[in-house]
Amino acid sequence: MKGAALVAIAACIGNFLQGWDNATIAGAIIYVNKDLKLQASVEGLVVAMSLIGAAAITTCSGPISDWLGRRPMLIISSILYFVSGLVMFWSPNVYVLCIGRLLDGFGIGLAVTLVPVYISETAPSDIRGMLNTLPQFAGSGGMFLSYCMIFGMSLTASPSWRLMLGILSIPSLLYFALTVFYLPESPRWLVSKGKMLEAKRVLQRLRGREDVSGEMALLAEGLGIGGETSIEEYIIGPADELANGQEPTVDKDKIKLYGPEEGLSWVAKPVTGQSSLALASRHGSMVSQGVPLMDPLVTLFGSVHEKLPETGSMRSMLFPNFGSMFSTAEPHFRTEQWDEESVQREGEGYTSEAGGGDSDDNLQSPLISRQTTSMEKDMAHPTSHGSVLSMRRHSSLMQGAGDAVDGTGIGGGWQLAWKWSEREGEDGKKEGGFKRIYLHQGGVPGSRRGSVVSLPGGDVPEESEYIQAAALVSQPALYSKELMDQHPVGPAMVHPSQTATKAPIWTALLEPGVKHALFVGIGIQLLQQFAGINGVLYYTPQILEKAGVSVLLANLGLSTTSASFLISAFTNFLMLPCIGVAMRLMDIAGRRTLLLTTIPVLILSLIVLIIFELVTVSSVVNAAILTACVIIFICCFVSAYGPIPNILCSEIFPTRVRGLCIAICAMVYWIGDIIVTYTLPVMLSSIGLVGIFGIYAVVCAISWIFVFLKVPETKGMPLEVITEFFAVGARQAAAAAKKE
Repeated sequence: MKGAALVAIAACIGNFLQGWDNATIAGAIIYVNKDLKLQASVEGLVVAMSLIGAAAITTCSGPISDWLGRRPMLIISSILYFVSGLVMFWSPNVYVLCIGRLLDGFGIGLAVTLVPVYISETAPSDIRGMLNTLPQFAGSGGMFLSYCMIFGMSLTASPSWRLMLGILSIPSLLYFALTVFYLPESPRWLVSKGKMLEAKRVLQRLRGREDVSGEMALLAEGLGIGGETSIEEYIIGPADELANGQEPTVDKDKIKLYGPEEGLSWVAKPVTGQSSLALASRHGSMVSQGVPLMDPLVTLFGSVHEKLPETGSMRSMLFPNFGSMFSTAEPHFRTEQWDEESVQREGEGYTSEAGGGDSDDNLQSPLISRQTTSMEKDMAHPTSHGSVLSMRRHSSLMQGAGDAVDGTGIGGGWQLAWKWSEREGEDGKKEGGFKRIYLHQGGVPGSRRGSVVSLPGGDVPEESEYIQAAALVSQPALYSKELMDQHPVGPAMVHPSQTATKAPIWTALLEPGVKHALFVGIGIQLLQQFAGINGVLYYTPQILEKAGVSVLLANLGLSTTSASFLISAFTNFLMLPCIGVAMRLMDIAGRRTLLLTTIPVLILSLIVLIIFELVTVSSVVNAAILTACVIIFICCFVSAYGPIPNILCSEIFPTRVRGLCIAICAMVYWIGDIIVTYTLPVMLSSIGLVGIFGIYAVVCAISWIFVFLKVPETKGMPLEVITEFFAVGARQAAAAAKKE
C-alpha cells in the first residue's frame, strides 16, 4: 500500500495550497485594505474572486478530466497556483490583484474537485477512506501554517501583503514537480481509454507487486453503466473428486468453478426461492426495512457490511489459488491475446501463443489463462472479427455439463467471476449466456465441516467445506450487444478502446443508478454547506475574546490583529488531531456510522451555544461553556461531516461519468459556499447569532435524517461494486414505487 499512500500524499499538496490561500487572504486583506484604500464591496470582491473562479472552473473540469485525464488537470492546477502567486506578488492595483485571485480560484477548483477522484481511483478499497481524508488534513494543515506565517509577519514593522500572497508560488513549484515527474495517471481512466498496458504498469507501481490481474479485471468491468443486474445467492463448496480423470456430472442448476491447478474446483448451487433483495431481507438487520422512507439501497449496503469476512484480506479464502485475468503466460497455459492479428490467424487454423512485444492489444484475455487439453485439435474457429476475445468450448474452463466460471479476488471480501451458461432450452432456443458475477462471502458463516445446512432451494452435503455467497450478476461491461449479434463461439469481449468513444456521457446521467447517486451526492454536499461550520469559525474569535484569551495575549504585548491571527492558528491546530482520528476510523467505523454519530454532537453543541447566548450564568461560566462548545463543534465537524461528502462523491459514480458527476456535486458545493459566505453578514444583522445557530441546528437535524434514510455505507467496497449496487438498488426502488 506504500505506493498508493505516497501518491495520495503528493496529490494532496493541491488541497494544502487551497488551505494556505484561504488563510492567507483572510490575513492579508487587512493590509490590502490599508494600502489600496478599498471600499467594502471591493474588499468583498477581492476575497470572493477565488470562490468565483473555483465555481466557474468546476463547470467544465469534470468532463475535461474524463476526456483529458486526471493527471493533466492536476498539472494545470499546479501551474495556475504558481502563476496566480506571481501575479498577486506583482499586482500594482486592485484589478491585477483580482485577476490573480481569479487564477488562484481556478487552481483551487481543479484541486478540490479532482484530488478526491484521483485518490479514490488509485487507492486500494480497504484504505480508500483513510487516504481520501488526507485532503481535509492537508487543507487544515495549510491553514495552520499560513496563519503562523501571517502571525510572524504581523509582528514586523510594515507587513507586506504582496509577499504574503506571493509565497504561494513556492510550494506550488513542489506541487508542479510532483504532478509532472511523480504522479501517475489514474489506472481507471487509462482502462476507460483502452490503455491497458499503461494501466497495468501503474497498478503494479501503486500496489508494489507484479500480479495486479484482479484489479485489472475489475477496472475493465467498471466501464459499464447501467445494465440489468440481479442479486442471487449461492452455496459454494468443493466439487466431488474426479474418478480416473473423468468429468463430473453436474446438475444443470449448479455452477462449476475451476481453478488453474489440476483437480482444484468448486461447485456453486443457487439458493432458490429468494427475491432479488434476498441479501438485504435476510441479513439486513443494521436498519429496519420497516422504517418509512428508508432507501432500500441503505439496507442493501448495510447487509453486506454486517457479514464482511473477519480477515478482511485482499485475497479471499474462497478462491485462495485462483489465477489472474491478465496473467503472465507460463509454458503449460494456453493464452489468448487482445490482438486482431492473432484472432485472424486462429481463423486460419493457427494456435495463439503468448508472447510478442508489449502493447495494449497484447494483453491476455480477461477470461484467465487456461490449461491446454487434449481436445485442442477439435477446437472451433471463432466466428467474430476485430478486437474480440473468444473462449472455445474445448478449454478446461468450459468442460463439463455445468456452467463454467472463472474468478479472482478484488478486495473487501469480494470476488470477480465470469460464467458461460449457454444451453438449449426445451423450445430449442439458446438460454443463459455470458455473465459477470461479483461474489461476496457473506451469509451463513462458512468453512465448517461435518454439518448439514438446509436452506431454501438447496442442501449442503455432509463432510463438506462450504460457504454461502451473495452474487451481483450482470452482463460483462465489454460484452456489447453488437458483439452478441456477431454470434461468437463461447464468451467474448471487445477491447476497451472500442468502447472509449461510444455514447455521449450526458446520456448516462439518465441511468437510474447514476441519478440515484447524484441525488445522494448533491444532497449531502448542499446540507454540509448549510450545517454551520462557516458561521462557527466566524464566531470563534468573538467567543475566545469573551473567554479572555485576547486580554491574555494583549498582556503579552500582542496587537489585536496579531492576537486574532494566533487564535485562528490555534483553532486550525485543534483540527489536525481530530482529522487524524477520522483517518483511522474512516475504514473501520465507516462513513455512514461516523456521520450518524457526530451530527448529533453538532446539534447538541449548537443548542448549548444558543442557550448560553440567551442566558448568562456568569461571565466565566458562559465563556468556558461557549469555548468548549465551539471547540467540540469544530473537532466533530472536521472529523466526519467535513471530509465525508467529498469521499462519498468520489466513490458512488461509474468510471465513465465520475468526472462529470463530481463536477456537478462540486458546483453545488461552491454555490452553497458562496451563498453562506454572502448571507452570513446579512443574517447577523437581521436575526443575530442566536437565529443563525438555530438555523444551523435545524439543518444538522435534517442532515442526520438524510444520512439515515438515504446515504449507504461504502467502506471497503470496490468502486465498481458500489456503482453496481446503486444501479440495482435504484431499479428495485423504482419497481417498488410502481407496485405502490
